[in-house]
Amino acid sequence: MKAIKQTGLLLFLIGLATFIALIFTGDFNLNQTELDTFLKDQNYKNEVIAKELQQAVVTKDNLSIFEFSSRTRKAYANANKHYDDLIAKYDAAKNWEKKGAQFQYKISGKPHSLSYTLAKKAGKGFAAQQTSWAWFLTFGLGIIGALMFIVPDVILLGKPGIKNDGIFLSAATNRGWIGWFAFVFLVSFYILLYFYPDYIVNWVYLVDPISKFISGNPASQWFLYGFLYCVVMTVMAVRMYIKYRHNKYQILRTTSVLFFQIVFAFLIPEILVRFEKPWYDFKNAFPLDYDFFFKWNLEELLASGGLGLFILVWGVVLTIVVVPVMVYFFGKRWYCSWVCGCGGLAETLGDPYRQLSSKTLLSWRVERIVIHSVLIFVLVMTGFALYTFFTNEGQVLGIQTQTIQDIYGFLIGSIFAGVIGTGFYPIFGNRVWCRFGCPLAAYLGFVQRFKSRFRITTNGGQCISCGNCSTYCEQGIDVRAYAQKGENIVRSSCVGCGVCSAVCPRGVLKLENGPEEGRINPTDVLLGNDVDLMDLVNKK
Repeated sequence: MKAIKQTGLLLFLIGLATFIALIFTGDFNLNQTELDTFLKDQNYKNEVIAKELQQAVVTKDNLSIFEFSSRTRKAYANANKHYDDLIAKYDAAKNWEKKGAQFQYKISGKPHSLSYTLAKKAGKGFAAQQTSWAWFLTFGLGIIGALMFIVPDVILLGKPGIKNDGIFLSAATNRGWIGWFAFVFLVSFYILLYFYPDYIVNWVYLVDPISKFISGNPASQWFLYGFLYCVVMTVMAVRMYIKYRHNKYQILRTTSVLFFQIVFAFLIPEILVRFEKPWYDFKNAFPLDYDFFFKWNLEELLASGGLGLFILVWGVVLTIVVVPVMVYFFGKRWYCSWVCGCGGLAETLGDPYRQLSSKTLLSWRVERIVIHSVLIFVLVMTGFALYTFFTNEGQVLGIQTQTIQDIYGFLIGSIFAGVIGTGFYPIFGNRVWCRFGCPLAAYLGFVQRFKSRFRITTNGGQCISCGNCSTYCEQGIDVRAYAQKGENIVRSSCVGCGVCSAVCPRGVLKLENGPEEGRINPTDVLLGNDVDLMDLVNKK
């Protein structure tokens, strides 16, 4: 069995190394006909960008992706600067007619979007022309190797039960060099995905056939991300099935998040695109889906006929009816641990790092300040967006709505949710985004804390203070402190993952849904505010 695991690790590392190396392979250039076709398809009226791109990328030289991207971005900057200068010139002369005419020539979007789109058409080489072999040597070897490394644990583990021996001695799970390598890789991946997608165009080629089969369109960097997301969750779900094979709750919720991610967040949206319908994840609720009420999205949905109207109504009902009602009966675990894709990745890929979440009082204070600030931010931004939609004004109180949306999209949607939220798993634990940044988690937490039948009950008399529950709480809750006092855990941050209960050797902790009267108020227990503790316990 050890030989199988070692072989699997070797195959995985070969696949990973090949995956990384693909970035530096391939040749990129265009001929004049290809560029003319591109400009026509994009409906560019900007003659300067046509000239700049011709000089930059129409060449017989074989350019690397870095050279190609640099030239394309420079062409973008030069073309837009030319028209910015003209706009400024006509503005100074108060020639409003000519000034206004120049805006139609400005290139919308980001320079990396133009560079990525051109690079996708210009690429030649192993990844673009030998896609099947490239896929096997990257995704294929990675999947096979990971499974060979994971599956033998069924035999090696012996009797059912969670084995965490040496978890704080491993370089992979206690911020050792392997953990730091994983950190650097994940952070780098998200930076490339969000800000330099043209650099990873060879990775996108790998999933082009899959994208064409599902949606009928070539893959984008976001299809690559969605596919990779599902692959990683599936492989790591196998590990979850093995590790928690004695616990039905863990098996069921792992299956649930896997199903909702693959079917609702990946397949259904892509199939909708095949039928020329709006791309939409039906499980994604506002305010996690922060751009749902943006003007462009509302206009697209309203223009999409019956399905678009249904999506709009469903999105509103999901947020203001389904979410609070479900939290009342089942706590925020119904979403955060059973449905949410972010939670699904945290529970599968992030499970080896759950013990790294900080349990300090300072972390709890920072958590409450930051996550509620993000919630306020997104609510204010949404108010601005709705005002813009209904009034056709571009600003509120002198503040540009688009500016606020851009700031939120960059700081929260990209940096916090992606780069930090997932990239920091190996250093700060697997629920960084869920603890500190997710506005939907904050909304769910309010309902759970003050109006929910869900709680984790404890039996302090049986607690032996082993600390397993606190160690493996991914939300940074000192579960042992509650258990020792026999207090119910009703913290708003608890996602009901149930791992504290799974690792408890004495059965002290139980996840329950029951009458609100049965919830022991920790404040009353700690302060003894004329509350008969026995009466509270008897009500349970």
